Amino acid sequence: MKPPKFSDLVRSLKTLEQVSANLETNEFTIVANPSYVYRPYDIYVMAPKVNTPRSRLTAIVKDMDGTTTTTEELCVHSLEFMVGRMANLDKQKGWKGLDHVKDLPHIIGNSTTRHVEYLMETYGDRIDLSSFRRSYFYAVLWTLQQGRDPGRREEVLSGISAFGLRETLRDDAVKRFLSQKEFEGSEAWKIVDSLNNRFSGTPRLDSFNDKVRAAIDVYYQRYHEILAAISQGKGGRLSKQILQNPDARLIEPMPGVAVFLAAVKGWLGEELGRFGDILCEELKQRPKTKVSSEEIQKGIALLPKLGEFLERHPLRVAVVTSSIEYEARIVLSEVFKILYRQAESWDISPDRKEKTLERFVDFNKTYDAFITATDSCEIRLKPHPDLYSLALHRMGVPREDFDAVIGFEDSESGVRAIRAAGVGLCVALPFPFTTGHDLSAAAYVLDGGLPEVLIKYSLFLDRHQLLGE
Repeated sequence: MKPPKFSDLVRSLKTLEQVSANLETNEFTIVANPSYVYRPYDIYVMAPKVNTPRSRLTAIVKDMDGTTTTTEELCVHSLEFMVGRMANLDKQKGWKGLDHVKDLPHIIGNSTTRHVEYLMETYGDRIDLSSFRRSYFYAVLWTLQQGRDPGRREEVLSGISAFGLRETLRDDAVKRFLSQKEFEGSEAWKIVDSLNNRFSGTPRLDSFNDKVRAAIDVYYQRYHEILAAISQGKGGRLSKQILQNPDARLIEPMPGVAVFLAAVKGWLGEELGRFGDILCEELKQRPKTKVSSEEIQKGIALLPKLGEFLERHPLRVAVVTSSIEYEARIVLSEVFKILYRQAESWDISPDRKEKTLERFVDFNKTYDAFITATDSCEIRLKPHPDLYSLALHRMGVPREDFDAVIGFEDSESGVRAIRAAGVGLCVALPFPFTTGHDLSAAAYVLDGGLPEVLIKYSLFLDRHQLLGE
């Protein structure tokens, strides 16, 4: 059946019914676009769920924040910082911050614009316009002087023009400040106060979209400020300050990532069997998991066979994130430093360890595709399928092989995006920040994370085939 290019409601419903029958699915996802996009909704057919053992696998598509690394903590902190700045709220003066039960389901896993829109709708009545404007000017100064992402700088310059503030860049104090290499916070605030007095009442921030636009710049300034410190090896102090835990890091791999990547790439072979104890320990880091001792014993016994199979049939792996490339590169570089140190301690044969370490030096040597928001645009991020469709294309996975692909996500928008991209074996790996998400679009919801994927499910491969039965 060739669907009509244009039809009325009655014919459209009939067409959807026929498409649903042809694709053997009855599920669709309706994506609400950001407020500044004229088209309010997009509708996608979702691939049928796949929840039967696979005889073969070809590729994996995998989220970054929350599935590969713990960066969500940094995102939430930066959004909370943004709200505090625009509403002149201070935790030291009694503000309790964002409500993790009410707010987290709406500020994790979607595009930054959608997250900020939610917060503006929720906390907009508390906005202090003077504080908001000052924070905006400060974010502009920092981004134009210290920002390292060209796209962000362009967005800030575009906002200045849209708000009618191009004259601020001709100010002698601003030009002198932007020419400096070091960012002096006290000097920046003096310039901010001067600009706030000189351009009183601007930006006007009358419309909802204008408020969102300015708030996004405040969010990214804080986020990129911390990333810059981390990339310079200065993230320890900020981690302790933000997480209030001297041993915690803002960027860490999720449990099981190192072993999982080395296994699916075929680097471990039968020696995957040596990782039973490590995977069990990492499984314990996921307290909500429900894996019985019998399942653990059976799964560990199968690890050598699983490793042998993957060595014969290594998988292509793509990391997919709604973060921009600048952010993702810093995050993954930090993650792979930790993966490298973990692999150094593995009790495996020298040749396998050398091969693994060689690839863990650089995430580009591990992933077959690296897809970020920079590859698309803000209005086409999750739950739109574009990023995952691009990942499949970059890896050269044909449509007829989509049933041999596994997609891993931690958020509601992520699992919808994977299914909409045509991947039915969609696995949700919730963690504390996404426990409030509706993950029913996933074929599996595994609280045990990647260790459970390897131990309980043997990567969803047919166990009889692994045993040669």
